[in-house]
Amino acid sequence: MPGRRVRGVTHELEDRAPEAVVTKRGAARARSRQPWIYRSDIAEAGGEPGDIVRVRDNRGAFLGRAFLNPNSEITLRIAEHQDIPLNAAWFRDRIEKALAYRDTLEIDANAYRLLHAEADGVPGLIVDRYGDYLVLQVGSAAVERRLDWVLAALQDSLSPIGILLRGDSPSRKREGLETGVRVLRGEVPESVVVREGPVRYRAYLHSGQKTGGFLDQRENHLAAGRYARGRVLDVFSYAGGFGLHVARDAASVECVDASGPALELARGNAELNGLANVTFTRSDAFDLLRKRSDAGERYDTIVLDPPAFAKAKRDLPKARRAYKEINLRAMKLLAPGGVLVTCSCSFHLSREPMQETLRHAASDAARTMRVLDWRGGAADHPELLNVPETAYLKCVVLQAG
Repeated sequence: MPGRRVRGVTHELEDRAPEAVVTKRGAARARSRQPWIYRSDIAEAGGEPGDIVRVRDNRGAFLGRAFLNPNSEITLRIAEHQDIPLNAAWFRDRIEKALAYRDTLEIDANAYRLLHAEADGVPGLIVDRYGDYLVLQVGSAAVERRLDWVLAALQDSLSPIGILLRGDSPSRKREGLETGVRVLRGEVPESVVVREGPVRYRAYLHSGQKTGGFLDQRENHLAAGRYARGRVLDVFSYAGGFGLHVARDAASVECVDASGPALELARGNAELNGLANVTFTRSDAFDLLRKRSDAGERYDTIVLDPPAFAKAKRDLPKARRAYKEINLRAMKLLAPGGVLVTCSCSFHLSREPMQETLRHAASDAARTMRVLDWRGGAADHPELLNVPETAYLKCVVLQAG
């Protein structure tokens, strides 16, 4: 993909923005730079789904410009705090700034996130790079209506061979948008081989998890490769993101997943990297961890990367029990000095409750666990202090005493 270049803007949006008035609580959220304003905090709003509106408090003070969707629980997504039009030039500027930030990261991979929605100032828009191809997720009716501007900016800056829309995310249903996967520009193959540090893997762009890979775990995959040794158990392995990295220096790696197709992906990726020390076990993770810990087995390294157990706040009590169970069993399975790499992608399980859950697991497992590293998502998935939802991914590296 050639270097970026900037061209002049030829599209302008006439500035006829309707207005929305928010409650005192909604105004407080806006002033704290939290972009999401919920339906319950809207006093009145004119406009249609996908409109861009001026946002004011109940005294008429200007708060920002936002993407509007009256049909969504998140009715307003504030994108700009100045009273300026959100036109083609504005979208191009936000995209250029996101790309410039990635240029500073010196990412050791050719698959990574180029634009991370609210964290890069464009609510509802995700842009991922897989080599010469771009994959988009659009979860905002306002972005959908202005997609031509987004595509023009990306084409001018990156000259990709093809751009794909992964329109199969739940956020599109919540926004009332049509679902489906379609090529927006050029040609996009079903899968491509990409590089992540020293490892290569096949990403299925049209059908794989997320946009084809777990790009937010990239730096954690690399870190696990530095910590892992000996006999390794990689649980919830999916396509082998962690297993591929740890297998380079470990004696053996066993990838465990409940999905047969996922394990076939992992097997293919292991072959792609010439790794002969990786085996694959199809099993329910909870059953396998319980049986092996009861049998007294020991591992030098264990990786736990489960799916989100708490997809909603109401799921949190049950999720905490599940996180405790798998971590307790893993801690029991560790040999003295062994390392546990444990993750959670549940936003509702924030760092403090996760730390408490792990502490209770260690207590019940009668193990002393040294904290080696607290980690989050990769740097191309930036976290904003004002938006706690961007800090959804946690990764902790622990060592057994």
